[in-house]
Order: sequence, then C-alpha cells, then structure tokens
Amino acid sequence: MGFFEDIFLGEDERKKKENAAEMEGGPSEPRLIPNLSSIADSVVRRCSRILLLSMEQLQQSFEAEIRDHFKQPTSYARNLVEYCSYKALCVETQYPDHLADKEFSLLTFDMMLAWEAPDTETESLLKANACSNHPEFDDDNEGSLFYACATIMASQIDGKMTVGLEAFARIASACAAVADPITVHNLFDVLTSSSGGCLHFLIYDKYLKSLYKVFKSTKHISGQHRNLNFNLADGEIILEVDARSILQHNGISTRPGRLTLTSHALYFEASGIGSYDKAAIYNLSKDLKQVVKRELTGPWGSRLFDKAVMYKSDSVAEPIYLEFSGHSHRDYWFAIIQEVLNVNKFIRKYNLRSFQKAEALSKAALGIFRHHALKEAFHVTPSHFKSILAFNLAEKLPKGDKILEALYNHLELMQVGYQNNADVVTASEEKPLAGPLPDSLYTLRRIGFLLLKEDNPEGNDILVRNIHVGQTCPLQMAVRESVCYSGRVEAARATLYQVKVEDIDTNLAVIKDLLFPLSELGKLLSHLASWEDPFKSKVFLFLILYLLYRGWVWYILPCALVSAAVCMFWQKHHGSGKPIKAFQVTPPPNRNPVELLLMLQDGVSQLQTNVQGGTIALLKLRALLIAAFPQTTNKVAITLVIVAIAVSLVPFRHLLVLVLLEMYTRHMPLRKESSEKLVRRIKEWWSRIPAAPIQIGAHEEHNNSR
Repeated sequence: MGFFEDIFLGEDERKKKENAAEMEGGPSEPRLIPNLSSIADSVVRRCSRILLLSMEQLQQSFEAEIRDHFKQPTSYARNLVEYCSYKALCVETQYPDHLADKEFSLLTFDMMLAWEAPDTETESLLKANACSNHPEFDDDNEGSLFYACATIMASQIDGKMTVGLEAFARIASACAAVADPITVHNLFDVLTSSSGGCLHFLIYDKYLKSLYKVFKSTKHISGQHRNLNFNLADGEIILEVDARSILQHNGISTRPGRLTLTSHALYFEASGIGSYDKAAIYNLSKDLKQVVKRELTGPWGSRLFDKAVMYKSDSVAEPIYLEFSGHSHRDYWFAIIQEVLNVNKFIRKYNLRSFQKAEALSKAALGIFRHHALKEAFHVTPSHFKSILAFNLAEKLPKGDKILEALYNHLELMQVGYQNNADVVTASEEKPLAGPLPDSLYTLRRIGFLLLKEDNPEGNDILVRNIHVGQTCPLQMAVRESVCYSGRVEAARATLYQVKVEDIDTNLAVIKDLLFPLSELGKLLSHLASWEDPFKSKVFLFLILYLLYRGWVWYILPCALVSAAVCMFWQKHHGSGKPIKAFQVTPPPNRNPVELLLMLQDGVSQLQTNVQGGTIALLKLRALLIAAFPQTTNKVAITLVIVAIAVSLVPFRHLLVLVLLEMYTRHMPLRKESSEKLVRRIKEWWSRIPAAPIQIGAHEEHNNSR
C-alpha cells in the first residue's frame, strides 16, 4: 500500500496547496482578473509571490511588455498565464535542487493545466468533457483496474488531472533541464506512451525525480574524476560512465574495462589488477572522419550477437569494437555517442566559439541526461524519429538541416546578448526572439557542470528577460516542418513492411511481374531483329530509318517522359480517394529445403563462372595493351585508329544509323550467313589470344588482424 498511499497523499497535498493559494488573499477577495479560470488565477497568484510583485504589478508588466496583437480578448488569459509562468520559472530554476522540490513539480504541472484552461469558458468546457469521458468501472469486472505496471494503474486513478501536448511543449521547454524545444514533442510522446496521449502528474513527477537523480549521480562522478586514469580538458564534462561487462576488441585482443563518455571524447580504461590501466582516448570533437555504427560480434571474431558498437577514424589503425551486455544496453550507448559526434560536427560546421560552443554542448549534455532519466525511470529507449537527443534527431529528420540552421541563428541572437551585456533583443523590437530561451549553459552551471571558464553570472539575466509569449520561434517552426515530412516518411515505411517478403523466389517473382511490360517490349524487339516475320521487320526498319532521317529520334525519350507524366496526372484525377489496388503476383512453385540449397549452389556456380570469364577477358586485354603478342596488337591498334578517325570525321547521326543497321540486319536473309561467319571468325580470333600471366602471392598474416 505504500506506493498508492504516496499517490493519494500527493493529490491531497496538491489540493491543500491550491486551496491555501486561493484563500491567501482572504475568502471574500474577488479575483483581480475576472476572466481567469480558477487554476489560472491560482497560478498567477503564486507567480506574483515568487516574483515579489502584486498581481496588479504583474498584469501591468504584461501590458507594457507584450504587443497589442497578443492582448486580444480571445488569447489574453492564455498569454497572461504564459507570461507569468515564464517569469516565475526564470526565478525558480535558479535553485540547484529545484527538480527535487515537490512544489516545483506541482507549480509547473499547474502552469500546464492553467495554459490549457486559462479562462472560465475553456475551464467549463474541459470539465464537461472530463465528466463525459471519465470511465465508470464495472463491479463485475474485478480486473479492470489492475495492470501489470503500477504506474499505468495509478495513472488511471489520477485520470482527472491530465495535460496535453501543446501545454507541455509551451511550459516544459521554458525549463532547460526538463525539456528542449527541438525534442519536447517526442519527450511528451514517451511520457504518455502508456496513457493515451495524456500526461498524468504521477508520471511527470516521476520523470523529474529520475532526472534529478541522474544529475546528482553524474555530478558525483564528475567530482571524483581524479580517480579516472585521464585528465579532462578545459570545458570538458563527464556525461556517462559504465563498467558493466564492457569488452573492447582491438584486433585479436579482447579486454574488459570501464567506458567513459565526455563532451569531447570516449575513454576506455582496461581492467588491470585491482585498478584500471591508462585510458585509450577516442576523440569525438575533431574532424577525424569518425564512423560509429552498430555491429555484430562474438567469440573469436564470429558475428553472432547484435550488441556491439564499431568505432573507426583516422586516429586508429583499425576499427575498435566495444561489446556491451545486450542490444538495449548497446543502443543506449550508441545513441549518446552519436549525439556527442553530431554536436561537435555542428560546432565545426558553423565554427562556433566560446559561449555558442558551450551552449551547444550544454544542449547535447542535457539531452543525454534526459535520455538516461527516461531509461532509468521508464525503461524505454526512444528511437528513430522519436529520439529526444536534439542533434541526433536533426540528423535523422527530413530537412533536419533547417533545424540546425535555425538553432545557429538562435545561438547568434543569444551571443549578441551575451557580448553586449544588455537587453538588445526585447519584445518591442522588430525582430524579437520568440519563445522561451532554454539557457542550457546556465542550467548546467547551477547544477555544478562548468563548460565555460569565463562564465558571466550577469549574462543569465540577459537571457531570461528575452521572453516572448503567444508566438512560435523559428526553431520550433523548423522542427514542426521537419516532423510533418517525417510523418510522410513513416507512412511510406509502413507500406514497406507490408510488401516485404523473405525468400528469394518470391522477390524474383515480384520483380518479374513488375517488369513484365519491359520484358514484353524486349521480346518484341528481339522478334523483329530475328527476321522471323520479314514484313514486320522491314516496316520497323524503314520506320527507324525515317525517324533518324527526320531527326525525330531525339524526341523519343522526351515523348516517353511526357506520356508517363500524363498517365500519372490521369491516374491522380480519376483515382483520387480510391484505395490502391493490390498488385497480383504469380507465386513461384514451392521448393523444399534441398531444392533451395541446390538452386543456391547452381547460382553460386554460375556467378563463379561469370567472374572467371570476366577475369580472363581483362587479362587478355592486358596482354593486348602491353603488346605481349605484336601481330595481334598491330591489328587491334590499326582498328582503333580507324574507329577514332571515323568518330572524329563522320557525323554522330550517321554513325548511329550504321550501328543500328548493322545490329538490326544481322539476321536478315541477305546477311545471315555472312554475319554468322564474321561472328565465328571473331570468336576464333579471341580464343587465340592468350591471357597475360599472373602470380598469386602468399597471404600475409598480421598478428593484430581481427
């Protein structure tokens, strides 16, 4: 019962705080802003106490700083809530342990609720929907309340107070430690994966607590970095340390050890007797053409288990393989290593220095900490387009380069404020910096991570005052555009899984049926070129000659392309909204495993024969080029000179006519006998040319080969 007691006690504590906040000004005190909902009024009052301002002063500040366009009656209440929330969060997040504070969790969650229901009209509408949609449990169904996961069950109990995507994105992204504007939507999807797109306070509070534990443990490890067998550079911080059954394969040598990831490099310390050896350093910050990918591994170089990461760069003689305890463990490390690689690639691309470089590294570091927190609290690892690592996501998403470009412009505006130490970008200027600023660098500094030595404490005031409400910043707009494209890509990928077949025979049958029109066209041309029907062959010959004479042959390809385009427009016009008809494929005959093995053996033998034939042809050409056989070389050289003169003097159209005539009329009755004799003589001549000799050297054994 301890788990559920905490749930209900947390809800009781929440209600008591709300009632106390509402009653602080006296039970008979009317609302100073009548249009606000009860939760919005409570949030504004608490924000005013945090900012040491009265509600009148806070409202006047809102009226003075926000443009008239964002003070329309329809959006006034929401923009006021958003403005007060941003101002209060700038103060609350200055405390190092704010994530561990229960009041901070309650405050931010209430801010999200107030953002969703800022006025009385919206509040009443949401309450009506909540009552109509609230599930009523059947007494006969005793197991309807209980699930394997206690978190899901508690979420069902706490189902009245939930937050949607937009509210979470607007409020959570104002706290750099909690969420990032680039990945905030993916973070919400992960947190609500078991609750149908509704964020419960229990899950949100659990996420914040897990995030605080990650910060605390990583800070503790960083404070004891002297125990590590390597020195950190200026501005380099530790992001993750793991010594759980990690093996490094370097050539034929395999050693267990401890793996450490920092903002600049990857360190592996091999296990020694009672301690660790000197660390091997794999630099991730320099342009060394690094390649990091998932890899199979196993004993004695066998490829059996999918649980390794391969690292290759110009700084290592051969690839390094890091083997983890399992594929999920490997996927986590692969993702965070890729994030460090991508953020340093971003820094080099835009030549970031000082403050901008530290801010980019801070953004990546906080993303890795969030990734770790989700893994520890919910045992999930987001992948592909749902990644919560900002720079990995920008690399994966379509038009992700637009996100990085918007992020660079974002850092440029922040750099202006950092250098001038003044509010150079405010709400009243023509080009405002829209949206909350996630001051990642200062967030890490408050936690205890120092990426910039010449850190200016006053610079934080510059950043936090550049806050705008009611707008979508260019960075978030770029993310939304990319997410829209990623939805199309995911829809297209979903169709791939439906048509994928495993066996080779079925794939070949699909290819054969798809290329049936082309194969029929090829059969028709082959039939005409064989002159089995002289009349049709003559008609086709004269047609080709006429097209060449008129110069129309060059319009064949454009006409084919235009015809394909017209066909596509026709299908779009008449087939719009109709489901695509499934393509019918004739299945291949069923074969037992023995027949499949024999077919595979025949295919390999045929491939080997073709490769041998190609090798012999190349060796014969080499013999001709080096004049190993002078008599034959003379004839070939003279022929090449004649062809060169013909190509340089005769117009290309005439050469094309001659080539087509020679190929097409090769099997006509008048030329059939002479053509066969010519082909026979060429084959006999080619068979008389011996191949150039080759010598196969002994295989060199390397002691360090894998």
